[in-house]
Amino acid sequence: MKVIEITKENYQKEIENAEGKIFIDFYADWCMPCKRMSPIVDQIAEENPDVKFVKVNIDENEDLARTYGIMSIPTFVYMEDGAVVSKKIGMMPKEELMNLIKK
Repeated sequence: MKVIEITKENYQKEIENAEGKIFIDFYADWCMPCKRMSPIVDQIAEENPDVKFVKVNIDENEDLARTYGIMSIPTFVYMEDGAVVSKKIGMMPKEELMNLIKK
């Protein structure tokens, strides 16, 4: 499944009003750890078609970052039916990131 880029325009449809499992990757273009984690997130998205994977650029969507209390990047948030289930910050191996959605 392709990772969807979230903006103010599609936030309501893709996250706020969406049901099911959603994995959010909060990142910035200048963030080297974010760049290193991006291919891992893409790989996990391909392997988990039952989860919607989205990315939020914090520089372009400061309000969304504030809504989720993002203080450091990369931050990964896993939600089910609109509720935050788990949250992890920083670089990590693929297995650890996978554990976020397996809870």
